[in-house]
Amino acid sequence: MRKRLFVIIESAEAGDRVSAIYDYAMISAIVASLVPLAFKETNAALTAIDHIATVVFILDYLLRISTADFKLNKGPASFVLYPFTPMALIDLLCILPSFHVLNSGFRILKIIRLFRAFRVFRAFKFFRYSKNIQIIQRVVVKQKAPLLAVCGLAIGYILIAALVIFNVEPDTFDSFFDAIYWATVSLTTMGYGDIYPVSTAGRIVTMLSSFVGIAIVALPSGIITAGYMAEINSPDK
Repeated sequence: MRKRLFVIIESAEAGDRVSAIYDYAMISAIVASLVPLAFKETNAALTAIDHIATVVFILDYLLRISTADFKLNKGPASFVLYPFTPMALIDLLCILPSFHVLNSGFRILKIIRLFRAFRVFRAFKFFRYSKNIQIIQRVVVKQKAPLLAVCGLAIGYILIAALVIFNVEPDTFDSFFDAIYWATVSLTTMGYGDIYPVSTAGRIVTMLSSFVGIAIVALPSGIITAGYMAEINSPDK
């Protein structure tokens, strides 16, 4: 009985209609639970949506704990270890913000409103039910080494570019953090325009930095794309 329950609540396999229905129901609950986050004020309908979604998430959380031994394959210890796994922690963060036990009217207790922001973790529950996201997750794990290398390259670029521009144009950048912010924006080629060099030397550094940034940003995209194509074309799929 518990084994069948575990199969149902996990991502649906081909031909398992009950498990597929469960997945679609959970996806619907996740989407519905995000709706109240789009409104600053609340009302009875939004509160009802949040409460219903929370009940669904609690039931799902309890079912997963009750079948944790099939998930982790570590015997009785699985029931103790499972609540500390990444997805279980996300599940818990999806539930806790809906419990408003304290009166939010007191100024000191208004910090409880910060828990509202944690509800965005509900979006991460899609990872469990979307096969495409799971493929990307496997790709990231398999390509961890080159992605970490690119990440290190990007951090090195940001620090070096920040040091160069900070010394080339000290009057424009009040602090080294401003220079890091500029280098990060240049790396992503977003160009907000709130901080920018005005000297000729600074502009030359910016142009060179932009070209390097384009190359660095393109690297992880190529790595993930190649890994994704290899994963979906794998004979095991």
